[in-house]
Amino acid sequence: MGEYQRKLRGLLRIVFGRTAYVMLFLLIQIGVLFGVIRWLRDYSFYVYAALMLLGGVTCVYIINKRENPSFKLGWIIPILVFPVFGTLLYLLIEADLGSRLYAKRANQLTADTREYLRQDSQVRERLRREDPLAANLSVYVSERGGFPVYENTSVTYFPSGEAKFERLLEELKKAKTFIFMEYFIVERGFMWDSILEILEQKVKEGVEVRFLYDGMCSLVLLPWKYPEMMEEKGIHCRTFAPIHPMLSTHQNNRDHRKIVVIDGHTAFTGGINLADEYINRKPRFGYWKDTAVMLEGDGVKSFTVMFLQNWNIWERTPLACEPYLTAEVAARTEEEMSDGFVIPFGDSPLDHEPVGKTVYMNILYQAKRYVHIMTPYLILDDEMINALVSAAKRGVDVKIIMPHIPDKKYAFFLAHTYYEELLDGGVKIYEFTPGFVHAKVFTSDDEKAVVGTINLDFRSLYHHFECGTYLFRSRAVEDVEADYQSTLQQCEEITKRTCREYPFYQKVCGRGLRLIAPLM
Repeated sequence: MGEYQRKLRGLLRIVFGRTAYVMLFLLIQIGVLFGVIRWLRDYSFYVYAALMLLGGVTCVYIINKRENPSFKLGWIIPILVFPVFGTLLYLLIEADLGSRLYAKRANQLTADTREYLRQDSQVRERLRREDPLAANLSVYVSERGGFPVYENTSVTYFPSGEAKFERLLEELKKAKTFIFMEYFIVERGFMWDSILEILEQKVKEGVEVRFLYDGMCSLVLLPWKYPEMMEEKGIHCRTFAPIHPMLSTHQNNRDHRKIVVIDGHTAFTGGINLADEYINRKPRFGYWKDTAVMLEGDGVKSFTVMFLQNWNIWERTPLACEPYLTAEVAARTEEEMSDGFVIPFGDSPLDHEPVGKTVYMNILYQAKRYVHIMTPYLILDDEMINALVSAAKRGVDVKIIMPHIPDKKYAFFLAHTYYEELLDGGVKIYEFTPGFVHAKVFTSDDEKAVVGTINLDFRSLYHHFECGTYLFRSRAVEDVEADYQSTLQQCEEITKRTCREYPFYQKVCGRGLRLIAPLM
């Protein structure tokens, strides 16, 4: 009886929970949209003809819009197949006033904080003397993304979630003035409970703690009123883009960043969220392979401002940046000062500037010997495919490590549809047999690396708020590449024969999913 009641309570939680509530209202909106379409269709032939004409005009508008061709195709196909429904759905989303106001506020906040991230011309000039092409990339990231290149920054690389977690706890305990944390996934368990215990203690010591997490967590992982629960503990807490049951484009723009800033002089980022699977205390898909970096020094300023930009979107009275940018940065030795250059950068879906994608493609097009990549997802547009294949065809060793045990089968099936095309172009693909790769890593020619939150898929490259750290001739680049080679030893190489042996249903599902790949 007890087991029956437990299952019944679980079923009731699903039926009457927030997820069901959101899905119900979305289905109601879609049903109303279908109802309007049917009414218009039955009401008059002329109305239907007018909507067909509107569909044609909409297709012309989409074709001439400044947008990635993959997104254009992703909309034109449903409009042509379902002219009335596809057209009305597109117009509903395109004219979303709420999203426009949200984007306007976010972009204005970014513009207002640009003055705190001015480029030191002497640093850029020293980078230009070392490598003009790297300096050109720094110009792009600074001018288009708003994030400068720094020296006087030491970088520590963590090849696993366990290693990063252990160091994070140590650094949090040292905090004296403030702690900023921004995460995509937060789930209660050993990892989060351990961190929360330290945060509560720091609040008692007078440390200012601010915690920002993505609104998707409120659907299944955290209570709807979790921010209020955190505020009672003295921790300032906000939900980024709370999920509301309405058709809206901003619902698709999730905060995928993972950022910790401590006292303005230490920062963490990488792929590791706040849940036990990321430190392998709760196995889900075999061994969870992830990575992170810790920055100490001048480069932390960019992560401080990055956090405040997203925090202030949801604040009626935005926090000023100045009080958090006056932290005294520890003096560095001459050796540390010469430890290369770093560009901590953020990427926003609201400014229509694909900074993360451009950084990745810059590495591919400038590579001389190798580009080594780890990514959990592989959902590519034509530009990224061409960049990967072009590098391989000119003799660059391009390798991609993917998971062997997927977390999302549909994404795995879709990724497999790109394998043969990449293999034909000379790209080598490997799958990590012990489990799931969640790391987002690029490393090239023993002098460049990127570690951050940016996957090789449409969501990361276009839809999400992301961040990363570009390293140039830093000692940490050697650590990133060494970890890559170590991981490669635990992988199996994918061949065209492997691809031919995939089940037929998997191939069909993958090919079908490519029609909506830009939305995945």
